[in-house]
Amino acid sequence: MDRPVFVIGCPRSGTTMLQLMLHSHPRMAVPPETRFLVPAYYRRRSYGDLRVPDNRRKLAEWITTGRDTKFKELGLNREAYVHAAVNGPGSLGSVIGQVFRCYADRFDKPRWGDKRPSYYKHVDMLLRMFPDAQFVHLIRDGRDCVASLKEMPWYHLDSFHAVTNWAEAIDFGRRNRERLPDDAFYELRYEDLTAEPELELKKLCGFLGEEYDPAMCEPRHVAQVAVPVHKVWHRNTHGEVTTTRAGSWATRLEPWEVALCEDVLGERLVANGYDLSGAPKATRDHISAYKAATAKRRTNRWRKLNRDRLNRLREQGPIAALLTEGQRAKAGLPPLKQASEFTG
Repeated sequence: MDRPVFVIGCPRSGTTMLQLMLHSHPRMAVPPETRFLVPAYYRRRSYGDLRVPDNRRKLAEWITTGRDTKFKELGLNREAYVHAAVNGPGSLGSVIGQVFRCYADRFDKPRWGDKRPSYYKHVDMLLRMFPDAQFVHLIRDGRDCVASLKEMPWYHLDSFHAVTNWAEAIDFGRRNRERLPDDAFYELRYEDLTAEPELELKKLCGFLGEEYDPAMCEPRHVAQVAVPVHKVWHRNTHGEVTTTRAGSWATRLEPWEVALCEDVLGERLVANGYDLSGAPKATRDHISAYKAATAKRRTNRWRKLNRDRLNRLREQGPIAALLTEGQRAKAGLPPLKQASEFTG
């Protein structure tokens, strides 16, 4: 098994903890969050046909030097990655995937993953680049996610956007679960994972086609390597896996926020196994503000989707990666073990 694995979910749903659990597996490497994959996809036309080595070099150099790409947090040699990208397969997914493959090589592991919560709305994009990808969607009580988002130094939106963020993640997750094969999409709950990590991780490993390893239950041992020091909001990942944060929304949310969450998210919460507290109905003003936030996010998403549809009609080169056995099989190419070298 060498399929890439993407950890997705609403922000503050425990995806960093799950990233570390997977990174603790002897065969898998899942790096800290990067910020080049989605931007690279949307600006792909600016790099031209990536079957041309010089174009692959331009993209690889942007990934390594871009102000916001976070490449430096991976601990990789810049020149080595650029060389691998230039001499690797000529497709967008291959140039991007080479970063993660280099990261896996850093730990002498054969398989890589990537974690970014907002990928939940980019599954189609990721499948274009990595057609054999597997997705692990982590679900947490929406009230806890909203409470945690409010406290983050990097979250500059209001509670209404936080509520609609969780609703989006759940809705995208449901659609992806319904349309993707069973071996491509998997869901689990944060509360179950923290309460019975061994049981839940064994089931997850079954989905991934990997043998369970007990080290996965002690992700704190790799936190210093896979979590950048400046991300102080992930300090809990340096301790034991615990259930103490589950249900903490009861003391962290204002009464009106609890009312809003249970009013507009109630059906989704119950469908995912969360009990409601019986809070009163949200006020009309709060419902209107939630709907406005939802409409704004939907409009922004549709603008990007329509722009991408136009770009797909003007595609300049191949998109799918050719770095794994599955990707090459889908492209009608020989297995990696039979290929003496990649061609551009």
